[in-house]
Amino acid sequence: METSAQSAGEQKVASKLLLAGGAIGPLLNIIVLLILGATRPGYNAWQIPDSSLELGPGGWIQITNYIVTGVLLLAFAIGLRRVLHTGRGSTWGHILLGLFGLTFIGIGIFVTDPVLGYPPGASSTATIPGILHNLLGQLQFISLAAACFVLARRDAADQASRGWAWYSVATGLLVVASDIVFVLTFKLLDGGPVELIARIGIIVSGCWVALLAIRLMSKKVSIA
Repeated sequence: METSAQSAGEQKVASKLLLAGGAIGPLLNIIVLLILGATRPGYNAWQIPDSSLELGPGGWIQITNYIVTGVLLLAFAIGLRRVLHTGRGSTWGHILLGLFGLTFIGIGIFVTDPVLGYPPGASSTATIPGILHNLLGQLQFISLAAACFVLARRDAADQASRGWAWYSVATGLLVVASDIVFVLTFKLLDGGPVELIARIGIIVSGCWVALLAIRLMSKKVSIA
């Protein structure tokens, strides 16, 4: 009996540690890109995509940031599977957020191509890693928005969680909108405030994941 209780306690601690990855990862990504964007010589934080911080001197920092963020998000997805093992969203919620984490690892491995004149003097010729990076970047926003809608449907079934459901829907819609505006601005204006637009989506989505993780780690949610 005592052994069973001890095992359950260990499982609960393990689940909380995994969920903590969702609180740490997105906030780490936001903090690192804001600091790098503000301190990197020649980088325009208004116009140049944050992926370009992978290039030039110190590019390894952003590459590492993406990969570490992705690993933490994968841990969160595993934790999510442990706590939401039944009901609506129990299948696709953790899969979509796991995919979200994998895209961070992918964009860290497949480094972006130079764009909009950054780094200065670098060739903007498209490469296979750069193309894969862009595709993974789009998948990143799609998977996160889909996760928002899937988990919103789950919360909508609970009267006490309706407010969170609406927050999830609003987040998903804003992430989709920011991605569409980002692409259109980049293509039609050959730059413009693309990074400002991207950061809106990054910060909004990152805060949603972090708050979801904190919510799941609270006592209001049963942990297996």
